[in-house]
Amino acid sequence: MNSATGRGSAFARVALAGNPSDGYGGRTLAVVIRDFVATARAGAADADELCSPGPGGEALMRATLDRFRHAIGATGQVALRCETNVPREVGLGGSSAIVIACARALCDLHGKALERDQLARLALAVEAEDLGIAAGLQDRMVQARETLVAMDFGGQAIYEELNPELLPPLFVAWHPDAAAPSGVAHGELRERHARGEPEVRDALTRLAELAATAREALLARDHAAFARCMDASFDERWRIMHVDPLTVQMVDSARSAGASANSAGSGGAIVGTLETEDGWPRVRRELERMGASSIRPRTCP
Repeated sequence: MNSATGRGSAFARVALAGNPSDGYGGRTLAVVIRDFVATARAGAADADELCSPGPGGEALMRATLDRFRHAIGATGQVALRCETNVPREVGLGGSSAIVIACARALCDLHGKALERDQLARLALAVEAEDLGIAAGLQDRMVQARETLVAMDFGGQAIYEELNPELLPPLFVAWHPDAAAPSGVAHGELRERHARGEPEVRDALTRLAELAATAREALLARDHAAFARCMDASFDERWRIMHVDPLTVQMVDSARSAGASANSAGSGGAIVGTLETEDGWPRVRRELERMGASSIRPRTCP
């Protein structure tokens, strides 16, 4: 082993447009937010010891450790600890943050390195293959790159890193009463897609188009067009997936205050744009009135 203690971390993420078409050969645009992070430490031990950050964390950590050993060929016993301040099950990539943070700590401990795509695919395999959680590659690709990424999952996949300074002013909000495991919503959508439901296929095509248009709008610095893509992404998503009424209420509240809004993921969080920095107090008041927490996220290092 390379060091007495290996360390790793991974930020939360928000999907901006096109989600959840990433699991169906579509396109998405997403960015990490640095306000929330999972951190992990790994060290040699006489027997495996896992200290998880909460319910479900130990299963993620165990599956990550097993998958890492298979990929790297490591055999030593490990003490693995993880902490996170990512709000649970609200769709901010909290579970994948735990997996990537632990994988990075194990790499650091053993003096190994995984390419970003390898890391992202390992993280997806942990959840989708080892734990049976319906998930896509978007979250892991963004968290492995730690920036704003435009992703095209059709044919030869393309992951384009963009400067997060292109983004207009953002806000993120979440309601704990709307929290739910993302695998449930994704599982239902996969079943409908497998049945070939036209409504689902049409919506996923439209979502991919919205992600492409959102990318073009950012590069053109057309924030109004970008905001429309975010709004339309939520509307398409709502057509084909169950969305908690509190999430819908957060979107409506933000829009009534002059902001755009989309689901940040498959849980009780939303992300949106502000027309101007001065619009934030009004948006925040509307969200707080319904019991939601909210922040202006940090997207740049």
